[in-house]
Amino acid sequence: MRKVKFTQTNFHEKLSTIIEEFPRLDDIHPFYGDLLHVLYNKDHYKLALGQINTARNLISKIAKDYVKLLKYGDSLYRCKALKVAALGRMCTVTKRIGPSLAYLDQIRQHMARLPSIDPNTRTILICGYPNVGKSSFINKITRADVDVQPYAFTTKSLFVGHTDYKYLRYQVIDTPGILDRPFEDRNIIEMCSITALAHLRAAVLFFLDISGSCGYTIAQQSALFHSIKSLFMNKPLIIVCNKTDLQSLEGISEDDKNLVEEMKSEAMKTLIGQGGEPREGAEVLLTMSTLTEQGVIAVKNAACERLLDQRVEIKMKSKKINDCLNRFHVAVPKPRDQKERPPCIPQAVLEAKAKEAEKEKKRLEKDIEEENGGAGVYSASLKKHYLLAHDEWKEDNMPEILDGHNVYDFVDPDILQRLEELEKEEGLLQDQEDDEVEMDVEDLTPQQQKELAEIRKKKSLLIREHRIKKSTAESRPIVPRKFDKDKRFTSERMGRQLSSLGLDPSKAIERVRSKSRGRKRDRSTDHDMDVDNDGSNKKMRARSLSRSRSRPPTNELVPGEGFKDSAQKIKAFKLGKKSVQKRNKDAKKGVDDDHDLRRGWPVMTEVWMNVGGIKKIRVYDFESYFLFGRFHVCFILVSCYTFLNLWIFSDNYEMIFGFISQSSGVLSFSCLLFFLVKFELHKYESHFKLQARLQPNMKWALQNRRKT
Repeated sequence: MRKVKFTQTNFHEKLSTIIEEFPRLDDIHPFYGDLLHVLYNKDHYKLALGQINTARNLISKIAKDYVKLLKYGDSLYRCKALKVAALGRMCTVTKRIGPSLAYLDQIRQHMARLPSIDPNTRTILICGYPNVGKSSFINKITRADVDVQPYAFTTKSLFVGHTDYKYLRYQVIDTPGILDRPFEDRNIIEMCSITALAHLRAAVLFFLDISGSCGYTIAQQSALFHSIKSLFMNKPLIIVCNKTDLQSLEGISEDDKNLVEEMKSEAMKTLIGQGGEPREGAEVLLTMSTLTEQGVIAVKNAACERLLDQRVEIKMKSKKINDCLNRFHVAVPKPRDQKERPPCIPQAVLEAKAKEAEKEKKRLEKDIEEENGGAGVYSASLKKHYLLAHDEWKEDNMPEILDGHNVYDFVDPDILQRLEELEKEEGLLQDQEDDEVEMDVEDLTPQQQKELAEIRKKKSLLIREHRIKKSTAESRPIVPRKFDKDKRFTSERMGRQLSSLGLDPSKAIERVRSKSRGRKRDRSTDHDMDVDNDGSNKKMRARSLSRSRSRPPTNELVPGEGFKDSAQKIKAFKLGKKSVQKRNKDAKKGVDDDHDLRRGWPVMTEVWMNVGGIKKIRVYDFESYFLFGRFHVCFILVSCYTFLNLWIFSDNYEMIFGFISQSSGVLSFSCLLFFLVKFELHKYESHFKLQARLQPNMKWALQNRRKT
């Protein structure tokens, strides 16, 4: 029952949201109502929303009926069957309204792309035949980006842009082109324009292409004007003759001029207030060219001014103006006689005004900017208003301080000159080196030229071999000589190669052999020392311990370390090592490591690991061995205590001797098992220690002693 109610509630909420979020055609502005009817067909729209409302009511009724049946269900099976039936009927109802939901979803997506048009704000509406320059005009006066193409019906919907005039915001609407045909034959694109003209209170700009390049003559455009002139009533109307760069208004034929004059006379009738009489106006017919932008701003200003005047006039004739006029009173003095009384201005005021006029106008920073090239060229100085003892200090360069030092103190003013001298000197040295390196092959003998060619060939081969090794070995470092198992790089080989080149290899071999063993410091003292001096040899062996050459001995005192002498330094090093010894020892212990605190013996735990990927090592546990020993001692004590109790407080000697025989058997068996386990553990411990000395992985296992 709860599931049925929950499902019905969810369906009700979702369907109610759809019905409420979509606009009601009777509650919105007539412009939007008719626009929705033109785009989506008002009947289909209402029918889809009505089907969703019906489905919502049906789901509520189904839930109500099945909840009542579930209350009187006689078994669990019957209740489950009713639940399945209720949910199934709800889903069936929802599936039936699938096409309506899809239709409303398409409407929702299309409505999201419609422009936001405010029907009550100041609006300028552009209309006319296709391809007469309407989109080009809105692109010129607003920031809208409407597509402009040289064919008809480029604009297929309403486009909105915004412009400013006298600090007021105006919305400009570009409508699709309209053709002169009956109302019933017009398509959706044309009906968008008709809807905007019928319902928006705006200034209408009827565009007229006097050049005929749009594909329609002036007569056809005039016929369209007369067919839709009923939509221009009570709206400011301006006829705009566009494309004057191709054809001027004076250059058209007489018949076309008559047609334009007729349209102008019809437009003059729109210069009427609410029930007023016609007024003369000079801004009903305007010319312009969107290509050369001649007259574009004049058309925009005229339309904005006409619309503003009409809105003010309508407000003045409304009932609200009476409430405002009651708050104002303009006093007009009545003349007492025929004497003229001009305004009296004191002489002192006139003199003060004359002096102010004579005074030279103060030069502002803006005036200086205009004199020196304008914005973007002139850069105002921020130092001119500094308060310093002398005005000539204002333009001094400010010192740059870095780390408490003036940077200019470290700047060499002749640095560029010195850099040029160094570059020249370096160039001369480079030329000298090139002259020394270059050899004149022609001056050499044939034998020398042959040797030189052989040397160069050998050098190129070595370079090529090195590159191959470097690429194949993946740029690995050079292998040390001790890993030269094939003995390829030997002094004999070097001697043979140098001899083949005609060079004496004796000095090179002697130098290699002299430097192949020992240290330079030790060899330098061998000549001065006696060979039989054993003490000196011991000292030399002590000094020959492996140590980095860049690091002094530990006991050697280095200035600045803070020690009084070398003895104090050695003592400090020993204390430091001793202080971290316990921490290092604890750091090597694992989480599962354990020690027998009472005996101090390490606990060997069982570890399974691979050595070389093949063998498995098993380290046995000594903790079970100690536990077994403790159990053995406790068993002996309990047996003795029981025997004494039986001996003292019992007279049944058969039971006493039976207990003694049983406890003796158990004790002997436990002792035998104890010694066997001890022997086995001792054997495996010795075997493991032997393997640990041979294999480093086993030694690691012995040190960690982790439990599995």
